[in-house]
Formats: sequence, C-alpha cells, structure tokens
Amino acid sequence: MIGAGPNGLAAAIEIARAGRRVCLYEGHSTVGGGTRSAELTLPGFIHDVCSAVHPLAASSPFFTQLPLEKYGLEFVYPPSSLAHPFDDGTALFVERSLDATTARLGKDGASYRSVFSPLVNAWDEIAGDILGPVGIPRHPFAMARFGLKGIRPAKGFAEAKFQEDKTRTLFAGMAAHSFLALDWAGTTAFGLVLGVLAHTAGWPIIRGGSQNLANALAAHFTELGGEIVVNHRVESLTDLPAARAVLCDVTPRQLVIVAGDALSASFRRRLERYRYGPAAFKMDWALNAPVPWKAAECRTAATVHLGGTFAEILSSEWNATHGQHSEKPFVLIAQPSLFDSTRAPAGQHTLWAYCHVPNGSTVDMSDAIENQIERFAPGFRDCILARSVMNPADYERYNPNLIGGDINGGIQDLAQMFLRPTARLYSTSKEGLYLCSSSTPPGGGVHGLCGFHAARLALRKNLR
Repeated sequence: MIGAGPNGLAAAIEIARAGRRVCLYEGHSTVGGGTRSAELTLPGFIHDVCSAVHPLAASSPFFTQLPLEKYGLEFVYPPSSLAHPFDDGTALFVERSLDATTARLGKDGASYRSVFSPLVNAWDEIAGDILGPVGIPRHPFAMARFGLKGIRPAKGFAEAKFQEDKTRTLFAGMAAHSFLALDWAGTTAFGLVLGVLAHTAGWPIIRGGSQNLANALAAHFTELGGEIVVNHRVESLTDLPAARAVLCDVTPRQLVIVAGDALSASFRRRLERYRYGPAAFKMDWALNAPVPWKAAECRTAATVHLGGTFAEILSSEWNATHGQHSEKPFVLIAQPSLFDSTRAPAGQHTLWAYCHVPNGSTVDMSDAIENQIERFAPGFRDCILARSVMNPADYERYNPNLIGGDINGGIQDLAQMFLRPTARLYSTSKEGLYLCSSSTPPGGGVHGLCGFHAARLALRKNLR
C-alpha cells in the first residue's frame, strides 16, 4: 500500500481482514492524509488540517463494519447538523428531525419534505449504490428516483422546488460542496446526499480531532497484523519489495510519476488528461470566545455556511469554477470546540473555515473570508488570538495528493464522477497495480470506500 489516508487505510484493512500480509508506506510522519489534526495556531489549540465534519465517515458502509470505537473513536453530534445565517440576523437550520427542519421553512416546508422524505426513507437501500462504483443498481427504482433529481443543476432545481430565497440559499450551500458551478448538471446530487445525511447520520465531528479517525483505523490495521512505515515517500515502484499487488492512495498525476514506464503509453496519456478541480483556501483561528453570531442559534451547529443570498452563492461557485475570485465568497465554517472541550484551553475556542478558489490560485483570500464572518458575526475579529492560513500551494506541499489545492482528488463533474480516473476505475494497465484514492469512485469525502472497493477488486484478481 502507498499512502495512509482514509482510503489507503481502508484498503489495507480490507486486505488484512482477508488474511493477507500488508505493508503500508506513508511519506508523512503520521498517518491520516486528509484527516490529520495539529496545533496550527497556538499550543493547546487542536485544529483539523483538512476535513473537520464527518457525515460520510459516520455513515460509511465500510467504517461502520469496523470496531473503531474500541480504539477511541467517538463521534460528537451537535443539536443541529447545519446552520445558515442571513443578513437580517435570522438563520435556517437543518436538524436530524425532518419535521423540525420543515417547520422552520414556512411555505417551503412541504416542498422540502417532498424532496427529502422519500430519499431519507430509502437511504439504507440506495446508499450502497450511490457510494459505490458504477454498475447495475441493487435498487433500480429507488436509484432512478434519486438520479432524476440528482442529475439536474442545483440552480434550476432550487428555483423549481423552493419559493423563498432563504430556502434556495440553504440548498445551494449544501450543493456547493461539489466544488462546481451550480448551473452544472449533477450538482443537485451533492445537495441531496448531504441533506439526506443530515437527517439520517447527522453531521458529526470527531472528539479530539479528525486525526483520531486515522489513528483508530491504523490501530485496527496493525492489530490485524498489518505493518505501517511512516516517513517513507515512495518515488518509484522499484522502491517497493516484491508483492502480489500494489494499491496506491494517490491521484493520477502521482501515479504517472511513481509507475513510470510500467504503465502502457495509452493508459498514461489518459491519466495525464485527468482534470483537477477548484481549490480550497483555508484558515484556522484560535479564539478567546465563541464566534458572536447575530443569529445566536448558530451555536447549535458545528457546521455553518456563509453565503448571504442565493445569487451570491451562485456567483461565488461560478467564479471558482471559471478561474475567478469573489469579494464575497461562499465560506464553509466548522466550530468544533463548542461541542468538544478537548480542542482548546478552557474558555477558548478553535474555528475552521475555507472558501473555493481556482485551482492553483495565489490570491490571498484571508480578508474576504474574515469579512464574511464579520458580516454575520460582528466583533469576530476582536476574538482572534492567532490565525493560520493555508493557500492551495500550501495544501499541495503538505499533501501531494492535493493537486493545486484540489481536496477532492479531481473535479467531480459528470464526465469524472462515474468513470474516474478512466473506464478501468481502480485498475491500471499494469497487472496487480491499483488506484484507491478519491480519484476513483465514489470520489471525495472521508468514507474509505474508494479503498474498500479497490481492495475487493485486488482480492478477486490478484490475492485469491
């Protein structure tokens, strides 16, 4: 195994569970990939370096099979999954209860229920199909209902389903996790999946930081007999000992470098054509007090979306997708210390945020992000003790998988949502060499399923 992110760890665990010997190589000093935590600002303030909120991890069909709580993993569930404040001092909330959520939506309540209730009720049936490689669905009619909605652009879907700008804005914020312009086909699917997860699994954080998910996976893997070698960056397949299979938690660009001439020329060209998407510009803060939201109820949610109007979110996401920057970017916030006292010294807090920018952007978005927070929480800057900034280049230096700051392993438009990175999916042109990163189905997110599906394929083809 190359790479100890959630997908690499998942693949290693699945193969070890089958009784095979596995050695996992990680270039960093710790396992985790996109689920690391660190003191980025001041001593005693624990920040999540990349992922912070984990609806997919909490509901992953693979992770939920594993005894991860045995190794200290604990999900913390805030009262609300999501808060979305507005300029008038009000906010909308998505709670686990569909009834409580719809009750806040006024004349859009019935429509919101008609959108989400069938999917919430069918989620146990369709989750495996949605979060798996393309194939014949096990529940074709339920998947057809999801697909007919999900294939639509989020802009048009929100306009057709909801009358109020605030409700449209709420849905747009969930769909914007796609990192795509919301007039693109397929963006509704992201909003639907995250909305359903809010009403089923919830949007939890991990006590002590996201690193504890990686630590639990690593502990389980080693208990199964696996070996982890850290501080060992694999530059070439020739650096590895002989093995019946090699699985790589890397993106296509790195695979071309590592595998070199072991790949056929035609397959290498297909990998080189793989497209990366918009990037994240991220900030973390150590605070001397909670964020002073105008809508005080925002303190009931670990996740807060900042986008004043439907039109503003549409503009922000269109800009990032088309190589431009926004004065008022859509900002995704996590405030874990409100619900996990281990994240900061007593009486103090951490805050995590990012906005979307063009891939490889060098523009400093710090003021724009802080202006957006101040807009909905006047006095926020007075609470700041220290800040940390990670631009797209910083992200790629930190983790070579994050090409140009793309945290999803490649753009997830329709062309690269199902057949990623190529029609071979996890396989490559070299026998026994597999990809298991978020550049394979089902794509970005902390769920381990890219690794799980790649491992199952390797077990069938090379490790019987």
